[in-house]
Parts: sequence; C-alpha cells; structure tokens
Amino acid sequence: MDVPGTSDAAAQILHRVFGYDSFRGQQREIVEHVCAGGDVVALMPTGSGKSLCYQIPALVRNGTGVVISPLIALMHDQVTALRACGVRAGFLNSTQDPDERRTVEYDFLDGRLDLLYLAPERLRTEPALRLLDRGTVALFAIDEAHCVAHWGHDFRPDYLALSVLHERWPTVPRIAVTATATRQTLAEIDSRLGLREARHFVASFDRPNISYRIEPKKEPRRQLLSLLRGEHRGHAGIVYCLTRASAEKTAAFLAAQGFVALPYHAGLDAGTRALHQARFGREDGLIVVATIAFGMGIDKPDVRFVAHLDLPRSVEGYYQETGRAGRDGEPATAWLAYGLADVVAQRRLIDESDGDLAHRRRLAVHLDAMLALCETAGCRRAQLLAYFGEVYPHPCGNCDTCLAPPAVWDGTVAAQKLLSTVVRLERLRGPSFGAGQVIDILLGRKTPRVLSYRHDALPVFGIGGELREAEWRGVARQLLAAGLLAVSGDHGTLVLTEASAQVLRGQRQVMLRRDVPVAAAAARAGRPAAAARDGRPTAAARDGKPATPPPGELPPDAGPVFERLRTWRAAAAKEQGVPAYVIFHDAALRQIAASPPATLTDLAQVNGVGETKLARYGQQILDILAQDGT
Repeated sequence: MDVPGTSDAAAQILHRVFGYDSFRGQQREIVEHVCAGGDVVALMPTGSGKSLCYQIPALVRNGTGVVISPLIALMHDQVTALRACGVRAGFLNSTQDPDERRTVEYDFLDGRLDLLYLAPERLRTEPALRLLDRGTVALFAIDEAHCVAHWGHDFRPDYLALSVLHERWPTVPRIAVTATATRQTLAEIDSRLGLREARHFVASFDRPNISYRIEPKKEPRRQLLSLLRGEHRGHAGIVYCLTRASAEKTAAFLAAQGFVALPYHAGLDAGTRALHQARFGREDGLIVVATIAFGMGIDKPDVRFVAHLDLPRSVEGYYQETGRAGRDGEPATAWLAYGLADVVAQRRLIDESDGDLAHRRRLAVHLDAMLALCETAGCRRAQLLAYFGEVYPHPCGNCDTCLAPPAVWDGTVAAQKLLSTVVRLERLRGPSFGAGQVIDILLGRKTPRVLSYRHDALPVFGIGGELREAEWRGVARQLLAAGLLAVSGDHGTLVLTEASAQVLRGQRQVMLRRDVPVAAAAARAGRPAAAARDGRPTAAARDGKPATPPPGELPPDAGPVFERLRTWRAAAAKEQGVPAYVIFHDAALRQIAASPPATLTDLAQVNGVGETKLARYGQQILDILAQDGT
C-alpha cells in the first residue's frame, strides 16, 4: 500500500517531532519502504537511529505501531522519551495494575495511541492477540531481532512465536531491527520470522567514536581503577563481570574508592534491580557493575565507558555490550582486561555446557572469534568488523593496537618448551596441574608444590629462564587461543591437542604477539577518540546542523553555561521523575552552550529540539542564557 506524500510527511515528522533536519545514512530509505507497506530487516549499529526507522512510519501510517521489545525497563524508558516529544505512546506489561492496562487498551482501540510496546511473551497469549485484532495496527516492529536466532548471543525462546505476526496479519508491514547479526544470525531472522522477502538494509557496524582497548590482566580491579581515575572520573559507565560475586565485590571496591557504583545481577531481587537500573538512567556519573543480565536496550546516551573484567563469550556479545557506550556519538572507551585464566574458564564452561555436540561446537566457534580479537596484532576495529563481514580498509587510529602497535615474535621454541613440560606432567599420571605449575617448572622455581612432587627433577625444569612469568602466561594463553593447547577437568589441567604434535616436531612455526606493557599502552591509548579529530563527520554534521563539540572541547566561556544548563536539566528531570536525557541530551546542551541562541527560532535549529520540547522548555533555556549574560 502506497501512502501519498510519505517522503514529505516523514521529513516533516522528523523535524517537527524529533527536532532533526535530515535523515542519517539509510534511515530515509527504510522509513519510506515501511511507510509504503514493505517489510524490512535492518542491521544498524547502536546509536545510529534504529528506533526512528519504525517510530516515524508509525506516525505516518494509519493506526498504531506495535513494537515488540524484550525488556520492561526499556519499554518504560522509550515510552517516556516519546511522550516528552509529544508522541502518544504506551505499553502493556506485568508492572501495570488492571486499571492501567485497561486504560492503555482503550486508548489503542480508540485510536489514541501512535505506538504500543509489548513484550514478546505477551504475544503468546490469546487476549493480546484478540486485542490487536480489534484495533488498527500500522506496523509491527521487532526490536533486538537477533534474539530469535540460536546462532546469536542472546537467544530468547519467546521470539520464536513472532512468526504469528505474518500469519495472522499478512498485510501489516514488519520491520526487524538489531545492532548485531552475522550472516548466520541474519539467515535465522529471515527464516524464523518469515522475512525472506523483506528488503535488507545493512549499515556499517563501525562505531568510530569508541576506542577499543584490550590489555593483559594482572590486577583487574586496580587496572580498572587506573582507567577511571585517569580518563573517566565522574563519567557514567558499565563494568561487566562473569559472576555475581565478582560484580558485588567490584562494586564495593569502587564505592570504597569514592565512586558511586551499584551491582546488578540476577541474584538481586527484582525491586533492587529495577531501582539500580532506574538510578543509572537518571543520575549522572553512576557506574553499574553487572553480569550480562544488565544492559540490553539501555537508552542512556552518555555512557562514556564500558569495561569488561572477564572475557565475553562471543564477539556479538562483546559488540552489543560495548555498543552501550557513546550512543550520543561522543568519544567513549571500550576496555577489556583479559588473561590466561579467562581462556581456561571459558573452555571449561563450553566442555561442561548443556546441549549436544553441535551446540558446544557453536560455542567454541564464538569463543575462537573472541580470542582472535583479543590476540590480534593488527587493528582491533578491522578485526571486529571483519567478524560481521565488513572490510575496514585502513588502521583506525583509535584502538590500542593502532596507538601502541605490539611486536610479533617467533615463539616456536618457547611453545615447544611449554608443550614439552605438559607432556612430562601427563606422563607422570599424577595429580592434575594447571598453567601455574607448568610455568613454575619452566622458571626453575623450587616451590613447595614443585618439590613435593619432585618436578625439579624433570629435564624441563628451569629451561624457560629467557621469559618472565607474565610472558610465559602470554605464551600459554595464545597457545590455548590457537588450539595448540587445551584445558581438561575441573582444575584447568593443560593437555595437548592433535595440532600440538606438529609444533613439537618442528613442523609448524608459532608466531606470538608480544604484549605492550600496560602503562605504555594506556598512556598512548588514553587520547581523544579518532572520530572527534580526524575530520570524519559527527552525527550532528551529517544532519546538516552545526557540529557539537565533544566532551572537554567546549570554548572556554561555554563551559560554565553548559554546567548551568545541566543543573537546570537535572532539576527538571527530578521534578518530572524522568531520566535527564529525556529532557535533552548532553549533545544538545553542549551545542546550545557553544552557540547560544537568542530566540526560540534559533533554538529550534538545535539538534533534538522538536516542537513539543521547544514549547515546554524553550523560554526556560533562553532565560538561563540571558541570566548568564550570554
């Protein structure tokens, strides 16, 4: 079904409601295709404006846009932000009492909603299906569509039921959007959602404002503390840990160091989790220390860093989690501390995981790709994008391997020494030993454990004095990553693989990455993001409006104005009970402070200032600027 004048109508809504003069990237094509009744699968990185691709068509087309969203907290945040722009939005979920649900249902049936958000599990219920039958649905939007794929990193069974959308409402257009999907995941999305005939839009996965950094793990909490004190004091961020206990301890550690840090994991009661997530959305400078239970769909635009204290299980998961940083397009850091114990732990988890052999192989493929990213001596961004099938033609200049390139060395002899030690321990058929014992033997350390098992009598004892302990750990880590060494048993016992024999016989060369010292890498990597300095256009510039200065680069006289505007915004947000970014993003306030508007007409030219926000807040902003004498 063609909608007359959809291009003009969409552009008008973009400017009038959301405050932008032009679409970015493929947004216009996607919006026009959905407005005309076509199906779409869109792969777009976090922060690229995926939501507008279904929100605007919902406002153009007749009826209500129904959005399938996986998290209740995400629904609430998106509906709050839409209402602040004057959009009639609502949601139906388990947090509402019967009266609240009935009010939303009546609004939908009476045509008083532009957008209605539902959880996927609700669509498995007959009452929800009958409700949609009785109303007028403009489109179906399936957010976080990768959740439908077994191959992906965040499979959710409830998403499998979404095939009902096409079966029950075959004429209603559907748009499936996600920020992370490989070719395998994309194929599953097409198949399971019946979108084989949909038009595909695949944007670049590159997030040029994010600086990717991975460093050897030594004292991870102290390393994290150095990062925060040196580069991100007072910034909002997320720290990911593998276990609940680690999340709790790390949050307590950061709090003891003067940071506002809260834990988040599935072991906390629902009320505490909701409170911590709400505080993260509403407060400036708060850090959440979490397991991967936290973060999907986080709308907070000013997350300045995402840190991992443990190795993610897949590149898709890593990309999704790090993508929560810098949604506003401003410089942000993705930092990971990674060590030998991480590889051992992840390999063991795969061996012990439920599921058949195919499932374990799939997990191993994911892990191998993540290890390749960690161990690469080339540009990390190029390696990351290659995983998603995208070619990055040159070093990015905004990752640690570009800013502090590591050396590559011939580690064949070192590998033979380590593997030979593992062979000797296997032949003894005694207790199981992990990497620590192997390295002690190589370094000739007469520890109580070495002496008690007479390992000092082995011919390999003391043959590894040319390398330090940290370097031997790097050798073991990289051999595990390359499949030249494996892990067995509960104690992380090192064992040989079929490929080990080629190395021991001298039939295979082993080239290893020499880790750059942490202090040197951090000093060189802790500089402004490349996107802010290499001439690439920011989001504001692409929208045809004045570019917003990145954090720390405001004109000297604009800094105090910016802080006054932030203070006003914080008070307004508190009074309304909404996150500060719902009022205005930092980028908008920074643009106002850098080039103060004199009239409401001038203020309307700022990115993100639509008609509703201009009417609600415009005069207050002008009054603040006038008081400041600007």
